[in-house]
Amino acid sequence: MPSLRLRSYGLVARLTVWPVLAYLKKGEASRKLLDLAAALSGRYPGGTTRKVARIGGRHGLRIGAEGTDPERVILYFHGGAYFSGSSKTHGPMLGQLAVDSKTDVIAQDYRLVLEAPFPAAFEDAVAAWEDLRAQGHDASQILLAGDSAGGGLALALLAHLLARDERPAGLLALSPWTDLTHSGESIRRNARRDAMLPARRTNAAAAQYLAGAEPTDPRASPHFADFPTPPPVMIQVGDQEILLDDARRMAAKLEAAGGEVRLDIWEGAHHVWQLAFGFVPEAAEALRQAGAWAQETFEKAIR
Repeated sequence: MPSLRLRSYGLVARLTVWPVLAYLKKGEASRKLLDLAAALSGRYPGGTTRKVARIGGRHGLRIGAEGTDPERVILYFHGGAYFSGSSKTHGPMLGQLAVDSKTDVIAQDYRLVLEAPFPAAFEDAVAAWEDLRAQGHDASQILLAGDSAGGGLALALLAHLLARDERPAGLLALSPWTDLTHSGESIRRNARRDAMLPARRTNAAAAQYLAGAEPTDPRASPHFADFPTPPPVMIQVGDQEILLDDARRMAAKLEAAGGEVRLDIWEGAHHVWQLAFGFVPEAAEALRQAGAWAQETFEKAIR
């Protein structure tokens, strides 16, 4: 049964975040409002370090913790519907992930839609990967990760890399947005249950991001991509999310391609609940499990 704190957090989101998202416009003020809300969701854990970084020609953060392996790195792409979010808004959660995984996390501030629409974010993600490789990291020393839109971006990058015979250590996706056609049944089934994402807003965000491009383009919707011989993948998603079927169908697709997939569906959890790790026990536990999985996955990749 979901904890009282998780249920309380969902109720607060329902009363505040959901209506704000439902009626947001496309301007800079709306983006800053969303960023402020995300930035207030948590504090950096003790013992973490933060350094401004340039990755793939873009600003970002390198977040470390005591005992991290300097040769390994998690390349993380933040969520925000390609409209908002940054390494700063997600930094505290990534600090906890660094602690739990004993791995430095590099978060890139890829171009958002107000700066440049699709495929700019995808191009920046590819550039980030190539930058890490140029710095001397072997593909097996890099684990891709992301939440929401960033989870979809990480999966799109994975498909691109596998097509050119590069295989990261693995991939961690938190509530990934993988299908910009919104064909999953949970978009409708969970429309009234999802405390964070109003379905009509995701439709508007997808149209704004695509700017006329086809939503079936695998660089935007990895649901339509191929994943030859994928590495291990972990997906965490809440059972109340409108994106639940995005996660389920992606897990099935990766398994059909021969991949080792761990799909964790959390009861009572809303979209990217891990951001509330400092208050919600299920959020802290989800990150702990993700960190342990990342450590195991790195070990498998170098055997």
